[in-house]
Amino acid sequence: MKPAPFTYQRPETLAQALAAFAAEPEAKVLAGGQSLIPLMSMRLTTVPALIDINGIDELSHISVTDSGVTFGAITRHSALLNDADTRRVQPLIGEALQHVAHATIRNRGTTLGSIVHADASGEMPMILALTGGSITVASTEARREIYADDLFIGPLETSLRPGEIAVSAFIPALASRSGIAYDEVARRHGDYALCGVGAIVTLDTGGKIESARTGYVAMSEVPAVVDVTSCFPGGQITEDALAAAGDLALQYLDPETDIHGTAEYRAQLARTLTARALKAAHSDALAPDRAREGRVEEAKS
Repeated sequence: MKPAPFTYQRPETLAQALAAFAAEPEAKVLAGGQSLIPLMSMRLTTVPALIDINGIDELSHISVTDSGVTFGAITRHSALLNDADTRRVQPLIGEALQHVAHATIRNRGTTLGSIVHADASGEMPMILALTGGSITVASTEARREIYADDLFIGPLETSLRPGEIAVSAFIPALASRSGIAYDEVARRHGDYALCGVGAIVTLDTGGKIESARTGYVAMSEVPAVVDVTSCFPGGQITEDALAAAGDLALQYLDPETDIHGTAEYRAQLARTLTARALKAAHSDALAPDRAREGRVEEAKS
């Protein structure tokens, strides 16, 4: 199928893009287009105008400091995935990005675009929520920062206001004595996950669990994050504690039945992957360099 007719603009500056968007509030902003264009082509959505921001150089950047990773609206998945400083400061980004579709799509798709698409079946909205990240949006009137807790308000729905364009995202650095893991199950590599789980585990100076948080993909209408620290009262990884963490998480999740699996099957995946991710993140916190060894080349493939 072909999309319905639309007008097309390709501004050269952010100011021009914001002005164009203000003049046509029903327009859509085109960055990677890996979600938008298929929807338009199948006429699942129609738009009167596209504002293509790919010619705005200031929106293509990755800035890494000790506090975290900032990237622009047209920064590609592959650029973040292959950035050594990003992997060093917040390795959870790369761990999740290697599960995003296939290399061809990662070369074109944009990470911020995926975040503001707000699909709870996507990896990167959950990563923003799990890490406590934020995005910066701009309009002709002002700029403002939206934290992940306030960003996702419904299925494919965010708190961006009319006329606002997401221009950058910030994902905080991994805290000291912390480890990460991400795992998912999909029918085929590159498909949307039936269930995905990210985990961040932080240890105290004595090596016991001080904090444990898990995030979930494809298990609710919006990205879900659960604090499971209470499941480890002794600060140790045990099978009982891991099982309790899975049960606790399911109190906050809403798995649904579809053609790919029943709600019960997805719930069991959540239990299994919660235990697996927490165990891996704990090992990563104990020996991060050894635990992450060899994953860089795998991520690039």
